[in-house]
Amino acid sequence: MKGDLIAGVDEAGRGCLAGPVVAAAVILAAPIDGLRDSKKRSPARRARLAEQIRQTALAWSVAQASVEEIDRLNILQASLLAMRRAVTTLPRPPTHVRVDGNQDPHVGLPTTCVIGGDGQHAEIMAASILAKVARDELLCRLDAAHPGYGLARHKGYGTAGHLSALQALGPSPLHRMSFAPCAGLRSVGGSPVAGHPPLTLAGPGR
Repeated sequence: MKGDLIAGVDEAGRGCLAGPVVAAAVILAAPIDGLRDSKKRSPARRARLAEQIRQTALAWSVAQASVEEIDRLNILQASLLAMRRAVTTLPRPPTHVRVDGNQDPHVGLPTTCVIGGDGQHAEIMAASILAKVARDELLCRLDAAHPGYGLARHKGYGTAGHLSALQALGPSPLHRMSFAPCAGLRSVGGSPVAGHPPLTLAGPGR
């Protein structure tokens, strides 16, 4: 694949009970020191790396699939949808796509699926970091609009505190009602997208 513009693609938030699933696509211009799977970096280190990726990448994009889309399509299909949106909104189109995992998002380009790719390929590591940082920042903002669940702490994952809040408060409009811990609980009401702004970011396409 020498000479190809390779976009790495990964998602964040697939296993959460609340909030969107977020995907990123990155075409690196040069190596970046310290890139690793986002789960193996501290939040502060991820934030610094995300800024470096945004400043130096040839092109990058972050997109999401909403809670409503997750419940309507299922989480796998929503994750693939977010990946397609991330790739198709890249300011500079890639010639090849590397995706973390074994599921092809069908972006209309030559694609390689790599199990454990976020630990092997720099462009997937970069996408993993951008997706995780963007989603964490979004959940911190949404915490103020939907207090009581601790979204800023657990980012929507099914921690003991989150499950306890779900039982006490009922699901919010941000909760995935197709997920077992939320299904059957009485919702507090509101629109599925209330306080849930669309997330599509991209740059710089030099």
